[in-house]
Amino acid sequence: MKKIKYYFSFLLLALVGCDDKLDIVNPNTQIIADYWQTQDQAQAGVNAIYNSLILDGTYMRMFPTLTDTRGDDITGDTPWLDIAQVGNFTIPTTSGPVQWIWGAKYQLIWRANQVLDNVPAIEMDEALKNRILGQAYFLRGLAYFNLANTYKVVPVVTTAQTVISDDEAVQVETYPATATEEELWNQIFSDFQMAKELLPISYDNVSGPDQGQKGRATKGAATGMLGKAYLYRQQWQNAADQFEQFFTGDLQGRYSLVEDYRDNFKPTNENNFESLFEVQFGSVEEVGGSTRNYGGDPNSTWQQVSSQGYTYAMEGYGYSDVLPTRWIYNEFKEEKTVNGNSDPRLLETIASYEPEDNSTTVYGGTPWPFAEDRIFPRKYTHDGIPGWTDEGGIENSGINYRVLRFADILLMYAEALNELGQTSEAYQYIQQVRDRANLPDLATTKPVMGQQEMRDQLAHERALEFAIEGQRINDIIRWGWLYDPEKLAMLKQHDADFNTWTPGNEYLPIPQTELDVNPNLATNPAN
Repeated sequence: MKKIKYYFSFLLLALVGCDDKLDIVNPNTQIIADYWQTQDQAQAGVNAIYNSLILDGTYMRMFPTLTDTRGDDITGDTPWLDIAQVGNFTIPTTSGPVQWIWGAKYQLIWRANQVLDNVPAIEMDEALKNRILGQAYFLRGLAYFNLANTYKVVPVVTTAQTVISDDEAVQVETYPATATEEELWNQIFSDFQMAKELLPISYDNVSGPDQGQKGRATKGAATGMLGKAYLYRQQWQNAADQFEQFFTGDLQGRYSLVEDYRDNFKPTNENNFESLFEVQFGSVEEVGGSTRNYGGDPNSTWQQVSSQGYTYAMEGYGYSDVLPTRWIYNEFKEEKTVNGNSDPRLLETIASYEPEDNSTTVYGGTPWPFAEDRIFPRKYTHDGIPGWTDEGGIENSGINYRVLRFADILLMYAEALNELGQTSEAYQYIQQVRDRANLPDLATTKPVMGQQEMRDQLAHERALEFAIEGQRINDIIRWGWLYDPEKLAMLKQHDADFNTWTPGNEYLPIPQTELDVNPNLATNPAN
């Protein structure tokens, strides 16, 4: 089976609870106490969490877009003011897309909490129960990881039960207070650790309704995200311990780099051996549907499309809402391959006119229709994919969004080792990524680098490998570059959007609509 079909998740509808003050039952709405009874209902419950990944506020469009535009590799090129203002760090608290991201993440968390609250008591196959709980922990951890990197501080809610006997407690539970950064990140660590303990390495040989399904969270995904979370909090040894398991533990040999870099961003060869976790999308032709999956309550007519392919597509083939910066284009030109050619990732990431590299056409062979100095995103669009000539004027991409790749494990492990003073050991993991791009041996071209030199080298390597993948702004924030005058000046040279950055606005603001209804919700540095 190629992937999880999210339409199975429509089995889980909105579940409504009530307390003993109003004992009225709606015969058309199933209540929580009546729903969580069977193994099939538990499976439908975890499927519903995955459904929240394909909303506009998660990976369908807005979350990747508002993350990419805050980096120095992408700039806004759009009449949609929200995208432009996020890109130049002036977004108001009343922005609709900022609210969509918040709402979709907490919808995911609420669904995960339902599973974690109710599935343990169901009499069912224990191995399947563990897998279901592990997936719920993983997906909740992923939601909180994204919230932490987007808003810095948010409420941590770990139960779906909001109706309890004490009236004062009802108020606190209904209106959760903002957690500290430490509390938030400790929850992320805990969720990924629990997921790691409960999830299988693969679903190929399990027994149950999930047997053979691609796209479900695995032990490798949980281990990788746990290591990434530790890395983001500069817990270098903890991070290295997680990444080491991909090379000496039971995950050894499970993942590797695909030969063709572009296989990570097109609708063929999805869920490959480089992918630790990816969000499953399908075009209308693949999975049907008539209602766009922007958000709200899912129904049987929902589509499962990604809008990113059309949002990022060049003029004439989509909205062209974002453009690569000239800096990231030039960064690809900094180093030639061992054969004297351009870095092959350039033309897999950016559409540009390159006669010397036989890049003079777009979308199925159309001669380059723009000025020769124009550049556009190619990654995650259908440009250059055989058999595709036009996206049909609609948002109908079936390209999966890759959340975590093995290339990231390699470069994060190298970073952790460098920070632990093991700089010489970092070379071998960086070189695996460089080898796919056919770049020279770093140990020969830059031998015996010091720790700071290696930091700069890793920043360069990550910029090229993960351009237009929602990574850059998170790297910039966690490295402290915005508060380093020299680095900030460099960012302003890379992308003029940084000229309007002010302290705290590297994050999105807490939505005003949330502040208006929750008296316990605190503002963040961007408000």
